[in-house]
Amino acid sequence: MEQQGAELQTQTFNCPICLDPLKEPVTTSCGHSYCGTCIRNHWDAEEENHIYTCPQCREKFIRRPDLKKNIMSAKLVEELKKNRLQDDPDDQRFAAAEDVACDSCTGRKLKAFKSCLNCVASYCEKHLQPHHESAALKRHKLVDPSKKIQEMICSHHDEVMKMFCRTDQQCICIFCSMEEHKDHDTVTAAVEKTEKQRELSKAYTHVVNYY
Repeated sequence: MEQQGAELQTQTFNCPICLDPLKEPVTTSCGHSYCGTCIRNHWDAEEENHIYTCPQCREKFIRRPDLKKNIMSAKLVEELKKNRLQDDPDDQRFAAAEDVACDSCTGRKLKAFKSCLNCVASYCEKHLQPHHESAALKRHKLVDPSKKIQEMICSHHDEVMKMFCRTDQQCICIFCSMEEHKDHDTVTAAVEKTEKQRELSKAYTHVVNYY
């Protein structure tokens, strides 16, 4: 019953011409509502006959009627759109422009649940399953979804950059630390991150105590 009521409510706010939810709804003098573009196009087609009709009740107008913006319908249509999104959890699982999309999905892509530094790819929960089941894939490094995953991979050795070169102030991979950065001051990226956080904390405490 609730579903039928929701469908009836949605149909009530559909344009009788295009049958889609009302866009920029307007009301005619006979009280019927349409998309602004739909009713204007309908009357443009009737222009040469100099008689304008309402597609619903067929009332005829000698002069082209003025249209009034239906503010109430516009608000209700927006509310229906919001409720539809909230009631459809599957729709919210799909990746929008600002989200990280699953690289394995075909067609409409789902939001990524994790990014894999070893695969240099991002996966939704379904396509991430092999990483939980395969002994080899379980050793892969999974991180929160990131659009910058490519930046975490060394372009020379195609390896995850887990090291940090303090001499050159840049992230490097393990092979870089043994080759062109061999005699440099290098540490793991985790150690460098912890050290930077400690320095920032000290600087913040100093500023707070100063004031």
